[in-house]
Amino acid sequence: HKYLGRLWSHRTKVTEGQIAVGDALHLTIDRARRDRIRANHSATHLLHEALRQRLGLHVAQKGSLVAPERLRFDFSQPSAIDPAALAQVEADVNHHIRANGTVSTRLMTPDEAIAEGAMALFGEKYGEEVRVVSMGTEDDKTYSLELCGGTHVRALGDIGLFTLVGEGAVSSGIRRVEALTGEAARAYLTSRDDKLKEAATALKSSPDEVPARVLALVEDRRRLERELAEAKKALALGGGAGAAAAGPEQIGGVNFLGQVVDGLDPKGLRGAVDDMKQRLGGSGVAMIVAVNDGRASVAVGVTPDLVATKSAVDLLKIAVATLGGQGGGGRPDMAQGGGPDGAKGADAVAAVKAALAG
Repeated sequence: HKYLGRLWSHRTKVTEGQIAVGDALHLTIDRARRDRIRANHSATHLLHEALRQRLGLHVAQKGSLVAPERLRFDFSQPSAIDPAALAQVEADVNHHIRANGTVSTRLMTPDEAIAEGAMALFGEKYGEEVRVVSMGTEDDKTYSLELCGGTHVRALGDIGLFTLVGEGAVSSGIRRVEALTGEAARAYLTSRDDKLKEAATALKSSPDEVPARVLALVEDRRRLERELAEAKKALALGGGAGAAAAGPEQIGGVNFLGQVVDGLDPKGLRGAVDDMKQRLGGSGVAMIVAVNDGRASVAVGVTPDLVATKSAVDLLKIAVATLGGQGGGGRPDMAQGGGPDGAKGADAVAAVKAALAG
């Protein structure tokens, strides 16, 4: 860190002996670590300019991290970034890395730097003399020009490679991108390629065919889920063995159909009960308890001729209480609720039957 415009401080950890004011110290730079920091720092400058050119001049730095392992850049952006634009930003940075443009520094006054078009960080305090870092060229003009006192590569080719590994919102109007450079970027891409090959082997396809194969499998799964839901619905309506298949019971002079079904989607519960009501001979009460992951959802339907004396809402409350739940509601002809104790689905059906029996 620099103090008073001329004094540099170094943060250290004493692992042996002691140091005191006035001691002379010999500093040794970890050059491999410093080179990685340089690459990430210079890549951050290229990234900043690429974002400005692809997204607009509203892009302004709001925070950053330059570490030996990675870089992170926060910037003003009011909306999510189109993936195609983000890919172009990555391509722009790599274009300037391959071009191996020069990196140069000059000292000048802040006013001179701003007059030349150098970007300054909002809120940053600058002294009488500032360091301006210029990188690369585009259309015979300097590509990136920023006020910066940090360490940088000597030529952009020293960065080696740049790859974006993450993008998302930090807060309202602020986005964040994360990236890797050099050997870290190469290792990341190699790992991703290895995973793609593993997926291709599992799918018995080539890597190029993986996206299409995955989409086909997703569609197959959706189709099977629809078919399974229809099969469970058919079971609830009496398509298999059980009370619903045997036809309506006479309970207290009322036709009644009730069924407990494992895995029936609660979203389709009312529709299934409506279908079940069609099997009541024009008058009666239909009820389905759907059990999923130990919890129960229940719907009760009543034909129009009975709603004055057999409200679906009242019958539902009896079922929900048996299932350990509270609340639920609807109309006199259709009501839905649930409870945490799916194991008591049959008891809920029995409780509604008892209420109908009076």
